[in-house]
Amino acid sequence: MTVAPEFNPLLAPSPLPYGVPDYAAIGPEHYLPAFEAAFAEHRAEVAAIAGQDEPPTFDNTMLALESAGALLQRVALTFYAVSSADATDAIQRIDEQVAPLMAAHTDAIELDARLYERVRSLHDRLDRLDLGPEERHLVRRRFREMTHAGAALDEDAKRRLTDLNQRLSSLTTQFEKNLLADTNALAVVFDDPGELDGLTSGELSAAAEAAAARGLDGRLLVTLTLFSGHPYLAQLTRRDSREHIMTASLSRGGRGDAHDNRGVLLDIVRLRAERAELLGYVSHAAYVTADQTAGRPEAVRSLLRELAPPAARNARAEKGALQRLADASEPGPTPLVAQDWAFWAERERTERFDVDTAALRPWFEAERVLREGVFRTATLLYGIAFRERADIVAYHPDARVFEVFDEDGTALGLYVLDLYTRDSKRGGAWMNSLVTQSRLRGTRPVVVNNLNVPRPAAGEPTLLTLDQVTTLFHEFGHALHGLFATVTFPHFAGTAVHRDFVEFPSQVNEMWLLWPEVLAAYAVHHETGEPLPADVVERLRASEAFGQGFATSEYLAAAWLDQAWHGLSLAEAQRVTDVAAFEAAALADIGLDDPAIPPRYSSTYFAHVFSGGYSAGYYSYIWAEVLDADAVEWFRDNGGLTRANGDRFRQRLLGVGGSKDPLEAYRDFRGRDARIAPLLTRRGLE
Repeated sequence: MTVAPEFNPLLAPSPLPYGVPDYAAIGPEHYLPAFEAAFAEHRAEVAAIAGQDEPPTFDNTMLALESAGALLQRVALTFYAVSSADATDAIQRIDEQVAPLMAAHTDAIELDARLYERVRSLHDRLDRLDLGPEERHLVRRRFREMTHAGAALDEDAKRRLTDLNQRLSSLTTQFEKNLLADTNALAVVFDDPGELDGLTSGELSAAAEAAAARGLDGRLLVTLTLFSGHPYLAQLTRRDSREHIMTASLSRGGRGDAHDNRGVLLDIVRLRAERAELLGYVSHAAYVTADQTAGRPEAVRSLLRELAPPAARNARAEKGALQRLADASEPGPTPLVAQDWAFWAERERTERFDVDTAALRPWFEAERVLREGVFRTATLLYGIAFRERADIVAYHPDARVFEVFDEDGTALGLYVLDLYTRDSKRGGAWMNSLVTQSRLRGTRPVVVNNLNVPRPAAGEPTLLTLDQVTTLFHEFGHALHGLFATVTFPHFAGTAVHRDFVEFPSQVNEMWLLWPEVLAAYAVHHETGEPLPADVVERLRASEAFGQGFATSEYLAAAWLDQAWHGLSLAEAQRVTDVAAFEAAALADIGLDDPAIPPRYSSTYFAHVFSGGYSAGYYSYIWAEVLDADAVEWFRDNGGLTRANGDRFRQRLLGVGGSKDPLEAYRDFRGRDARIAPLLTRRGLE
C-alpha cells in the first residue's frame, strides 16, 4: 500500500513533546514509504557533500555529515522500537523488507570513495586543524569506522561486501523471527494448578492470564525467557514440570521444523567469516575486536580462559553440595540435571543463609521498586526528578512515559518503561532510544527500557523476583547513560560507545539495589507495609556470592561459544555442518561442558550474537565488569550514595557519551586504569 507523502506522519517532525514519535497516527503502512523517502534524502545529502569542488574542511565535510540523515534516523528509531517490542505479523514483514535495504544504504554511505577521501584528508591533516576535543575525536572515529567498514577496498571488493552485508541482514532478521515464533510455540501449557505447585498466587494468575490471552481459558501457560533456564525452576516442586519447561527452553530453534535456526546460524557464521577475510582479517572475531577496547580476540580468549577454570571448580563444589541435598531429600539417588539446579540451589541458599529469594517477592512490588528504588536512587545520586506523562502515547498501551528533570527544573528528556511480556515482544531486557540528544540538531533524549515480566490478573499486584529487580536497575543504568550523555554530534549520542564498554554503566547501577538506604525505601511488603526485616537483609547480603560458580560458568560458556563460532576462518567455517557437535567440542575445549550447567544461551537461541549487536562481543559483560567492580570499589571507598559521587560519575563517564575514548574517560573518573582484583573477589575467583 502506497501512502502519499503528505499523509505520512513519519515524514514530518513529530508534533509531540521531545519529538517522541506520534505512534497514534503511525500505521504499518507508513514505515516502508518513509524508509524509502529517508534513504533517498540521505543519499542526496551525502552526494552533495562528497561531490563538492571545495577542498575538505571540518564544516563542509564532518559537520555536514552530522547534519545529514536526520529523517532516516527518526524513521529508523521509530520503527526499530516497534519491531523489537511489538512485532506483529505486519511489522515482521516490513522488517524483512527493510533489513537488506538498510544494509545496502549503510554500505552506500560508508563505502563512498569520494566521501572517504575527504574524511581521509581531514584525518591526515588533523594535527594542523584548529579543532576542539570532540571535533578531533569525530574525525578520528569517522575515519576509523569507514576504514573498518571497507571504504579502502577496490570497487569489485565493495560490490562483494555489499552483497554479503545484505544477505547477512536478511539472515539475522530471519534468526530473530524464527526465535520469536519458536519461543511462543514452545510456551508450556499446564492443565492443573497442582502441576505448578510452588508458584505464588500472583504467578499462577499470570500463567492463567497468559493462557486466556491465547484462548486457553481454564489452563495455565508458562512463557519462556530468552536465557536457557527460567525463574520458576527455583520454585516448582514437581520435577516433571521443571523438566517440561527446561526441555522446551533448550530445544528452541533446533527442532527441525519451519523455525529451525541451525541452517540460518551456519550461514551467518560462514558469511561473517567471508566478510572478515575480504576485509583483511582472519576471522569475524578479529574484525570485531579490532575496533573495541579489547583490540584483538586473543585478549578476550585469554581473559575467558583465565576465568573458566576457577569458575568450573567452584561450580563443581556447588554441584556436590546440591547433589547431597537432593540425595537426602529425594527417595533414592537422583543425579542432578539442568532443570533441578535452580530448585536445589534455592533450598541450599535457604539452608545456609535462611534466605528464600522466591519468598521475598511480596516486598518487591513493581511500582514501589520503580519509584522508591530506581527513581529515588537516581534523585539522590544525580538530583533528577520524574513525572509521569499519561498524555504522551508510546508505541504500546503497556509503555509508560515519564518526563525527567534536572535538579534546577530544566527538562532533560523522557523515560519510557515497557515492563510486561507479550507474544509480540522479543525475549530478554534492553534499552533503546526513540530520540537521541544532540546540540547540533537541538534534540533531547527519549529512552526506553523493555523487560519481560509476566502480567498478573487484573487487580493483582506485580511482584518482582530479585533477579527482575536487578534487571530493572541494570537497564535503567543504560537509560541514565542515554539521558545524561551531552554531546554536540549525533554520532556520539547516548550509548554510542564501544560494545565492550557499553555494559559498564548499567552494571554499576546494579550496586544500588542492595544499598541499605535504597533497599529500605523500596523493599516494603505490599500488603502490610512492613519493611524487609533487618536480619533478612543481612542474610541476603551474606548470600550475594552464593552460586557464583554456576552463574559465572553459564555466562562464560555462552561467551566462549560466541568466540568459538566467530573465531573461525572462512575455510574452517565452511567445514562445520553439525551445530550441536561444534557446540559440544567448544565447551569441552574450555572445560565448561557439564550438562547440568547449560550455557546461558545455546547457539540456536543466542539472539545476542546471531540477531543482535553482540556478535563476537558477548564477552563485553565480563570485560565491562572489570571496570564495574573497580568503580563500585571507588564508590564504597568514597562515601557511596552521595551527590558528589553521582556528579563525578555523570560528568566524567555518563555525560561524555561516545565523544571520548572510553578508557581515557574511565581513567579520568578513577584516576587510574581498572584492576581485575575486585572482579575476582566479587565472583569468588581469587
